[in-house]
Amino acid sequence: MKLTGKHLLVDMYGCSFKTLDDLALIKEAMLTAIAEANMILLNFSYHKFEPQGLAALALLEESHMSIHTYPELGYAAIDVFTCADHSRPDKAIAVLKTFLQPEKTKTTNIKRGDFGSEKDMKPKVKVSIAPLRRVKNTGAKVLKLLSRNH
Repeated sequence: MKLTGKHLLVDMYGCSFKTLDDLALIKEAMLTAIAEANMILLNFSYHKFEPQGLAALALLEESHMSIHTYPELGYAAIDVFTCADHSRPDKAIAVLKTFLQPEKTKTTNIKRGDFGSEKDMKPKVKVSIAPLRRVKNTGAKVLKLLSRNH
């Protein structure tokens, strides 16, 4: 069976409450991400929760993009599925990161339609931490390593 699509599930942690509760900003972020990723918007819908949070869905010619925000947790759950070769879901995620400014992200990349080998059935997960935290963690590891050798 031929690969039918790319599906990115992205968890963004450490985003500001204000950003995650701002419907206009989330809509701008999504529309910019869609344009930059070479995708075509068919419909955009949303729901603003009280006292905070929102859900937004972009129906795309290529498939869909959704964001669910939890401002009280500093967390956004993002889903980008595309079945077109010309679209760039990775670019869409990069644009969303510039708007949401997470401290940490976890990306799960799922190939839809063709699992190939058993190894391919497991989603590939990539975790990234903001540069400042990365330096702190690396420094701690170096100190721990040095203290073991003496």
